[in-house]
Amino acid sequence: MKKRQFLRYMGSAAMAAPLFPITLDNTKIAATPYPDKDSEAFWERIREDYKLKPDYINLESGYYNIIPTPILNKYTEHIQRVNYEGSYYMRTVQWDNKKKAAARVAELVNCSEKELVITRNTTESLDMIIGGYPWQKGDEAVFAVQDYGAMQVHFHQMEDRYGIVCKKVSLPNHPESDEEIVSLYESQITPKTKMLMICHMVNVTGQILPVRKICDMAHSHGVEVMVDGAHCVGHINVYLAELDCDYYGSSLHKWLCAPLGAGMLYVAEKNIPKIWPLLAEHEKDKTKIRRLNHTGTHPVHTDLTINDSVDYLEMIGMERKENRMRYLQRYWSDQLREVDNVVINTPIEPYRSCGIANVGLKNMKPADMAKTLLEEFNVWTVAIDFENVHGCRITPNVFTTTEELDQFVDAIKTMAKRT
Repeated sequence: MKKRQFLRYMGSAAMAAPLFPITLDNTKIAATPYPDKDSEAFWERIREDYKLKPDYINLESGYYNIIPTPILNKYTEHIQRVNYEGSYYMRTVQWDNKKKAAARVAELVNCSEKELVITRNTTESLDMIIGGYPWQKGDEAVFAVQDYGAMQVHFHQMEDRYGIVCKKVSLPNHPESDEEIVSLYESQITPKTKMLMICHMVNVTGQILPVRKICDMAHSHGVEVMVDGAHCVGHINVYLAELDCDYYGSSLHKWLCAPLGAGMLYVAEKNIPKIWPLLAEHEKDKTKIRRLNHTGTHPVHTDLTINDSVDYLEMIGMERKENRMRYLQRYWSDQLREVDNVVINTPIEPYRSCGIANVGLKNMKPADMAKTLLEEFNVWTVAIDFENVHGCRITPNVFTTTEELDQFVDAIKTMAKRT
């Protein structure tokens, strides 16, 4: 399509909000400048990029990150483009564009583009490995009771289907050392163990596990490691080459702020041939990761928007965002750790968490806690109540202000005094 014709069709709607610097057909789109990136004014300017519902303070970004307006505008453009070109787009460039998006994500997470594909979410990514692994009767898989339910369920389906054995550990909320975590998983390994599933960042508490140390231990026993990184890409620096895991999945509609239905799967190149695809693909070469990536017709405009989400993240800076997220979490959690009746279910060491943490009350059940926070204090969050985690998961975002967190802290202190 000719550029001028396409821009006339798109109109001026996408220019209504400030845009970050991106390139379209080699033409630079002017951007509203952001303040110095090391200043509080920078984060105030970032907040302006979000259209936030005024009814409540949103401290539940962990399920789905609201898309900032600059990315949302680009998403709308991509929807219009695909709709305008119709089957022409679908039959000519959709696959190349998806491959390009995968290459951008591969660069972001530091792995080869030969080892990464775009999926729809973490569940699809990891269930593809669980369901496509060449299990034999009696094989063992080890995972934690705090792991995400969908993957646990799929392991149990493999138990019913192939006769594998599922073994579980329980992660301490406050480990004394990395070695405690490593030893916990190692204690379940036998000669029949084929795979460990571990979280990079535990979704209910925000605890960051020592992934590389676990991988080194597991590999010394000939065991592969699959990592649930749902909350990591776009949240913390992810260096897959350094983690040395075998499989890694993440949801890009979380902290990368891509549209709903965007995820990624990494498979170490040596492991690609052994995994059976979820759906049949025309690619017959078992060494090509594309053979694991057939999803049929899907919203391809989401694939295109991944590039814009990476652009926006790069404008902020990954290290800067990680530091900000950790600062926001510690801003509220440090104020509550010594308060009577308050329990912080997230480790105190800064390197063991980032933006996500969990807080409970000894005098209130998690469901009642979340309900009270919303109805009385206008704070939106989510209750977690199973195993050793009893509280509300608190997930601020780059748009969250310290004033909002002050209101949350005051609410918790008020609730903690009730009988």
